[in-house]
Parts: sequence; C-alpha cells; structure tokens
Amino acid sequence: MLKSSDYKAYSKFIESLAKKLTKFYYSKLNKSFKVSNKLKGKGYDPVTTADKAFEKFIRKEINKKFPNHQVIGEEFGHKKSKSEYSWVIDPIDGTRSFVIGNPTWSNLISLNYKGSPVLGLANFPILKKYYFNTSLNSAYVSGNGKKRKIKVNHRATFSNMKLSAAFHGSLTLNQQKKIPQILKRMQFPCADALSYSHFAEGKLDTVLQCSNKIWDIHPLIPIIKAAGGIVTTWNNKNPERAGNIVCSANKSLHNKILKILKPVSK
Repeated sequence: MLKSSDYKAYSKFIESLAKKLTKFYYSKLNKSFKVSNKLKGKGYDPVTTADKAFEKFIRKEINKKFPNHQVIGEEFGHKKSKSEYSWVIDPIDGTRSFVIGNPTWSNLISLNYKGSPVLGLANFPILKKYYFNTSLNSAYVSGNGKKRKIKVNHRATFSNMKLSAAFHGSLTLNQQKKIPQILKRMQFPCADALSYSHFAEGKLDTVLQCSNKIWDIHPLIPIIKAAGGIVTTWNNKNPERAGNIVCSANKSLHNKILKILKPVSK
C-alpha cells in the first residue's frame, strides 16, 4: 500500500506529465509520420514513429525524476532494477485510431507498486483532456483548465445499461453466436482507452474488450477502481493479468455479464 503522501507526490508527477505530453505532441509530433506493421504477413499491428517518440519522451521524464524505478514499455521493453516501483507505458493506445486521424488515441501510463497498478493516467492530446486517480478512491478528469471528480453510474441495471464492446478479432463468429445478449446490446462506440475512461465517468455502464496487453489495461485499473467500478477478466480473474477485460458499474451487473460471457470465457 502507498502512503497518502506518496499518492500525492506521484499523482502530481503524472498530472504534470500529462500536460507535457500534450505540449510535446503539438510541438513535435503533429505532422506526418511513418507507419510499419509489426506482424508482417501475419496480420496487422501498426506502430508509428510517433509511438516511439512518445515512449522515449515518457522514459526520459520518468528517468529524470525516478532514475532507479523500473520501466516497462510497449516499444522499448523492460528496464529492470531492484526497485519495488515500475512504470508501465503504452505510448499510443489506439494506434489504428492515430493512423486514420481519429482523435480517440491516448498515452497510457501506470505506476505499479510491487507489481500491482496503484496510479493511472490516460491522456488524450487531441481531446485536450486526461483521466487519472490520486488515491484508492478518488479519480478525476481534467480538461479546459477544470478538474472534476468522476464516479461510475452505480444505478445502472442490465435492462438500461449502456454497453460498449470490441472483440479485436479475438472471437470467432461461432463464439459470438454464443453471446447474443451482448451482441444485441453493443450499441455504443468502443474506442480503446476512451471507452474505459467514459465508463469511469459514468457515461458507459459496461465495457468489454478482448486481447488487452498489460500496458493497455494496467493504467486504467486504478482509475476504474477509484471511480467505484468493478474490473476483472471475463472469467472473473485479476485484471492485472490482462487479456479479455470486462468492467461494470456495480456487482449485480458485473455478475450478470460474467454469466452471459461464460460460454466464451475459457
């Protein structure tokens, strides 16, 4: 567990980092970029020169302030040390959105203590806002110079929930046929980390996504939990394992969704 003074110091750092990242984007990266495919011939997983530039920038900022901390990033791997603190970075979450000019991509960063995420940041440079938590039970959105505390919509029920879902090519057609109640209710756009952020803000009540890596979800777990949300894997395991993730606004809704997902949640 982090002391409240630690939460304060680290959340101050991630807030200033969010502002620096947006400034960095507009001064350096808001121009044409090169795209390459990490899965040449086996599918499509794009990476851009901007992904790499963002990660280098984030690593440099962390290194300046916390030189002995470990860093795990999507593009440049694991910088190991004996520290109990590690930073997990997705320099651009939603690279496909970035590639086509959709504004929903973000910079995701979590601070992990003894392997578990305690603080998270989801920064959206184009939307000029960022989501973060400052403790176990306080989460905020900051934009237009205003900071607002956020909470999930605890009153959501299965019959009136707003559901956002994306399978990212991970569920076969036959598997999808086993969860018709989900397919029928997938009526709200799913946009990577923005969907989880909107959930923490109470705008969505349930979010389902497949194939999350640790850097896709670790930064969002502390924000979701601090906003009062429940987050697990589809088979009700610790979300820190990543993979197929579901978050819901309250326990009864979560249990209902887990039950519906059972046929596809090996």
